[in-house]
Amino acid sequence: MHLKNKFDVGKFAILAEMQPPKGVNVSAMVNSATRVGKAVDAFLVPEMGNAVMRMSALGGAMILQSKGLETIMQVNARDRNRIALQADLLAAYACGIINVMAVSGEDPSLGDHHQTKAVNDIDLLTLLKTVATLQTGKDMAGSDLSGAPDFLVGARVNARATGEALDQELAIMEAKKEAGVDFFIAPPVFDSEAFAAFMEKVDIKQNRILPTVMLLKSVGMARYLNRHLNVTVSQELIKRMMHAPDKAIESLTIASETINALKEAGFAGVLISAMGWEDKLQKLMDMV
Repeated sequence: MHLKNKFDVGKFAILAEMQPPKGVNVSAMVNSATRVGKAVDAFLVPEMGNAVMRMSALGGAMILQSKGLETIMQVNARDRNRIALQADLLAAYACGIINVMAVSGEDPSLGDHHQTKAVNDIDLLTLLKTVATLQTGKDMAGSDLSGAPDFLVGARVNARATGEALDQELAIMEAKKEAGVDFFIAPPVFDSEAFAAFMEKVDIKQNRILPTVMLLKSVGMARYLNRHLNVTVSQELIKRMMHAPDKAIESLTIASETINALKEAGFAGVLISAMGWEDKLQKLMDMV
């Protein structure tokens, strides 16, 4: 069942992030994805996340699609102008990639090619409108296309926002919906209470919100998330990690508990971020 069909019938969707390699050896990516292919509804292929040079999302998604795996290709305007973006989107759909996710992309200075100049020919909202325009059978210049794509479109939403920031985020979310967004990926969460303010104003039964479930690899990672990334990891979870005889198994147990809690809360699904532990996804899927 395609991801769109699963959303349409209201079934809980499980997505998994699958980083393309920094190189041409795709065996680790392919092996990790194929092992859990029956349990995961689609694989989100990032477009050089954190501005680190890797194989493109288009290339990674095409490789996974060739193995019979459904993908979500991430696309951003940081590295390409409007002509190249449209060309990649058309190529993606022609190769069987029917899901895309538009993101802003991190500043290149944060990545591994510090002298890179960002393109940013168009902004995120314009990129979303571009996807919608292509689906009408026209390009940005108004020229007719020979066949139009029909994408399921995703974007991010900051469900951790509160106060005035939340009001601004909700306005942005509404603009994204008007531009054609079908589902939203929310930030990493270990307790749905972190989204309490958001959930008071957004009906998650009427909006497809998929929180990110991140594998907590160590106590140090938990503390870093708390201090620097505004991701709340409770002291209870930190103590569990500290006293666990097998940190990896405890991490997977926490992730499975989080997934089940989010499903119970009524979210449309989750995005699993393995953080380099893609080889442990099969074990996690067995626990969910």
